[in-house]
Amino acid sequence: MTGVRILIVGPAWVGDMVMAHSLFLLLRARWPDRELDVIAPPATYPLLTRMPEVAQAIPLLAPHGRLALRHRLALGWNLRPRRYEQALVLPRSYKSALPAWTSGARRRTGFLGEARWGLLNDIRKEPAGHKMRTVDRFLMLGLEPDECPPAVMPPRLVTDPDAGHAALKRLGIPSPDRVLALCPGAEYGPAKRWPARHFAVLAQSFHAQGWQIWLMGGPRDQEEAQAIQALSENACVDLTGRTTLLEAVDLLGLATAVVSNDSGLMHVAAAIGLPLVAVFGSSDPEHTPPLDPHALALSLHLPCSPCFARRCPLGHLQCLEGLTPDRVEQALQRVLDVSFGR
Repeated sequence: MTGVRILIVGPAWVGDMVMAHSLFLLLRARWPDRELDVIAPPATYPLLTRMPEVAQAIPLLAPHGRLALRHRLALGWNLRPRRYEQALVLPRSYKSALPAWTSGARRRTGFLGEARWGLLNDIRKEPAGHKMRTVDRFLMLGLEPDECPPAVMPPRLVTDPDAGHAALKRLGIPSPDRVLALCPGAEYGPAKRWPARHFAVLAQSFHAQGWQIWLMGGPRDQEEAQAIQALSENACVDLTGRTTLLEAVDLLGLATAVVSNDSGLMHVAAAIGLPLVAVFGSSDPEHTPPLDPHALALSLHLPCSPCFARRCPLGHLQCLEGLTPDRVEQALQRVLDVSFGR
């Protein structure tokens, strides 16, 4: 159906937007001629430029966490000339459904969330007693209510090697042969962060083998990165807070392997297809796993986990303390062996 358009209200978290790419791939596979327009806030908007399935990326300029009623209503109203056949609302909040409602989309699909009766007219329900992965919830919105879900198509972000090398030049970093990228941040809280001293031991081990070690993340990860740098005796190149999100994507595209907490950059690394070991503490590797089939998620599966707490309620953080550097290094070596056919 040439000219048919679908509007998607995208997530505000980097990892969720990456997982939403599986939905975009599903929609494009089913309806190659339909255009996909995606609304996204500044935190995730840049990722849409690396998803070829997206016809138009539409910025949501409302401050994070604010209702911004007038802006959201006007945004949808200004999209009316595009005559959307359907709008898919991925977040569960009331405010996220407002642009879909005023866009005039004939069918507005989403989970009920914050009592969105009227704003949505195609409300989906999760199967009772079944804990769904985030990516599966997204895919449900692209299917008819009685359809069986297909196999997940892993997200795939396009990287720009030239932009990655330009970022290295700007940062004054020589282009290396082998790079281990470490992503020590997790905005959710300390219960998702592998200890700095564990990262430092791993960094020292690979640095001794001739690898360049990059610490990657945003400004809020700088304190953690500085601790790792000190404990590793300056074995790392600290890039935290020094790159844009797109630069981080392109730099990861130049990396050889990645070790990451359960974070947005974990999902970015998986969507690039890098050899990846993801460390899980308070969160659940069954709920938000890295979706690349070759990535390895590590969890001790303690009786107290996953607790989904920001800070360990028992005060010992054993779910992460017990994942020792040698265990993570062995896992990374297995992933590397598979990736490079050794």
